[in-house]
Amino acid sequence: MITYEYRRAESLEDAASVLEKYGDTARIVAGGTDIMVQIHEKDKRWENLKCLLDMTYLENELRYISEDSENVYIGPLSTHTDLENSEIIKKYLPFLGEASSTVGSPQIRNRGTIGGSIGNAFPASDPLPALVAADAVVVLYGLCGKRSILLKDLYEGKGKLALRRGEFIREFIVPKFPEGTVTGFSKLGRRKALAISRLNCAAALTFGEKGEITRARICPGCIFIVPDRVEKAEKLLIGEKPSEKLFYEAGRAVSDVMIERTGVRWSTEYKKPAVEEIVFRALAAAAGMEV
Repeated sequence: MITYEYRRAESLEDAASVLEKYGDTARIVAGGTDIMVQIHEKDKRWENLKCLLDMTYLENELRYISEDSENVYIGPLSTHTDLENSEIIKKYLPFLGEASSTVGSPQIRNRGTIGGSIGNAFPASDPLPALVAADAVVVLYGLCGKRSILLKDLYEGKGKLALRRGEFIREFIVPKFPEGTVTGFSKLGRRKALAISRLNCAAALTFGEKGEITRARICPGCIFIVPDRVEKAEKLLIGEKPSEKLFYEAGRAVSDVMIERTGVRWSTEYKKPAVEEIVFRALAAAAGMEV
């Protein structure tokens, strides 16, 4: 049985103080769709859990989706349903809303939060590739104040984030794409009713006046130790017009980089063509091509 102290965060400062006190033996709960199941199943990761910090009472400070002329701002207590239904997300980051709509069941999307999805540091997070493809910045809050880093730099490895003692995710800041940008998201899961991603990919393409691609962002999920864009594949697209051949070439570039970074494994024979297809589908969706 895992026993722990339950604390309710009364303010941002209170939350930072509790996390400072308990360090690695504290864990934040927001939607609770992951950690409560893990605690119930006596997951060994939480054998040393001493404090569960409930952030849900800070919705006024941490649940919002807003914008200004340059950025979209997302509070970490925003649910997947919030992202799926937000008019701001639909207008400026449609692939984030689409990715959020694929998470679990309606009940999970209604409870699960974007902060929890990222805070778990789980590589199969569906919203993660879209945020990384959009060059999202994460604002961290602690007793020493705020600091901001690129979201992709927050990850140190599977299950580990570059958080200092007492810090938690305060906000996501996502730059708006240039005019003429379209996005796409694709996902491959095991054949279950509520499939967790085995592979996914987010893509954003910006087009020039003659229909050529002037800017590209490709972020595959679940294939690297830490999330990252694949610039080698992005560069292949610049100056070109959409085509099946071009997008499959980009997919092959992504799979080549995957092998360069992770080596050849027993799963590579399956994963290589699957990655290529997932990347192709994300790019084709962005470009409005039927597949």
